[in-house]
Amino acid sequence: MAATVSVSGGSSSESALIFMGTGCSSAIPYPRCLISPSHPPCHVCFQSLSLPPNRNPNYRCNASLLIDYCESDGNHSYILIDAGKTFRETVLRWFLHHHIPRIDSIVLTHEHADAVLGLDDVRSIQPVSPTNDIDPTPVYLTQHSMTSLETKLPYLVKKKLKEGQEIRRVAQFSWNIIAEDCNQPFFASGLKLTPLPVMHGEDYICLGFLFGDKSKVAYLSDVSRIPATTDYVISKSGAGRLDLLILDSLYKTGSNKFHLCLPQTLETVKMLCPKQALLIGMNHEFDHHQDNELLMEWSRREGILVQLAHDGLRVPINL
Repeated sequence: MAATVSVSGGSSSESALIFMGTGCSSAIPYPRCLISPSHPPCHVCFQSLSLPPNRNPNYRCNASLLIDYCESDGNHSYILIDAGKTFRETVLRWFLHHHIPRIDSIVLTHEHADAVLGLDDVRSIQPVSPTNDIDPTPVYLTQHSMTSLETKLPYLVKKKLKEGQEIRRVAQFSWNIIAEDCNQPFFASGLKLTPLPVMHGEDYICLGFLFGDKSKVAYLSDVSRIPATTDYVISKSGAGRLDLLILDSLYKTGSNKFHLCLPQTLETVKMLCPKQALLIGMNHEFDHHQDNELLMEWSRREGILVQLAHDGLRVPINL
């Protein structure tokens, strides 16, 4: 059902949002559900292997969004939000399918594994050079994330080679520090993005992003609580109504210290009151078709269209 969501008509000369991944950190299916099945077995995980992934919305990679930004001159820029553990898989699955030729810049929400461990594989879509003399891909991230990556992935952080040291072919990046501040927007490949600090657990700040002038989009992939300053920027009662809210929803029931779950997600949607919302970050409790039917009932009752997104979903949008 989510495949019908559209913010505008859609054409090759128009911008679009392409969902590279809509799952949780573990991705779906869970291997343990397959190698040590419960009784009865997990319906979603087993069903997710019964069809090719491009026809199966229950197969979910790490949450990631590609913004296909069409500028006024008709040229397209490709801006990726997060490159997690399943990045290579999403490239093989969706770049060819959606005719994505490259990545022009990368924006990181935070430095957890499901957001950054695919950075190593970016070299597979960069030009090949034995001396690494290629144009580096700009990466936009907070100082906290930069400090973490210097430890986690030091070989990707450009350092001067020692005399005689062998050149290793690795992904080439230029690192750009952004602020955790709604009042300090930045530009990535021509697109203006506003950082949206949110809590991802009460002792950790993650970034979401607001972008789009003609249509306002907010992307919040890892959030347990939205601070008042961010709430104001993206709420109907604050700075203005969103055209599209993309929002975290880990479990169908209950709560979690680090993520919104469906009950809190729907309350957040009601509070922010966007024109429509797409949910991401789902675990294997969610069955795409069944739960979108339930969400349609909620949408009719509350007057806000809410649906589960799925991997490979392309949403035309006028940015």
